[in-house]
Amino acid sequence: MPELPEVETIVRGLRSLIRGYTIENLIIRAESLVAYPPVEEFQEVLKGKTIEDIDRRGKYILLKLSGGKTLVVHLRMTGRLLVLAREVAYDKHTHIIFQLNKGLDLRFHDVRKFGRVYLVADGDYRPAGGLQNLGPEPLAPEFTLGDFSKALKGKKANIKSLLLNQSFIAGLGNIYTDEALFAAAISPERSADSLKEDEVEALYDSIRLVLQKGIAAGGTSFSDYRDARGEKGNFQEELQVYQQGGQECPRCGSIITKKKIAGRGTHYCPNCQK
Repeated sequence: MPELPEVETIVRGLRSLIRGYTIENLIIRAESLVAYPPVEEFQEVLKGKTIEDIDRRGKYILLKLSGGKTLVVHLRMTGRLLVLAREVAYDKHTHIIFQLNKGLDLRFHDVRKFGRVYLVADGDYRPAGGLQNLGPEPLAPEFTLGDFSKALKGKKANIKSLLLNQSFIAGLGNIYTDEALFAAAISPERSADSLKEDEVEALYDSIRLVLQKGIAAGGTSFSDYRDARGEKGNFQEELQVYQQGGQECPRCGSIITKKKIAGRGTHYCPNCQK
């Protein structure tokens, strides 16, 4: 699933490519991807709307439209939002086509059809899945070390599961959680409230640094993720532990372990992550 750096990369690409464009027509080839409102209303309301801005909240993409509407896109596992010339042929996995002016398309491509789109009134995210329940943005200036430390107090869950909880902190997934915990030298199995003050600070800094590096590299591509131009990210070349099970730890030379923690395949060094 695309995480914060991948979604942020897509948003920046969309902003540079289609901000100010108008949705002239829609082709919906898989109605199941339209979660709200009913398909007929979705199509009718969107036609003629101008894309005024594109933003991100957690792993959700927000296209701010004229008329006080927001198009919310959740890519989930295999979704892509691609900007292409209309003459480019689309394949069987292209399920929604937003036909824009100047001969451009915004296409929602999704192999597994888990992605969803929602059309809501600005600021009213109640119909849009878990969007309204998201925790703080880890890269936002208002997300301080003090806030992070306070939020961890009394939390008995292991730190891996807590960081994956989108209502605790928005945008982290398996890749960047494993990488941040490694950078902070903290075991994913530690209970959150067991972290000492210096460990909390190290984790706070590592989360922000790893996410910033991921964005700078255009995200992580293994199979499905592509940016708005259809290009792969490059952060997979910088991964320290994720998908490195059985390899030597780049910090201490011990063997990286892969283990299911919080229901997810987790990669960490049992020697230098304590």
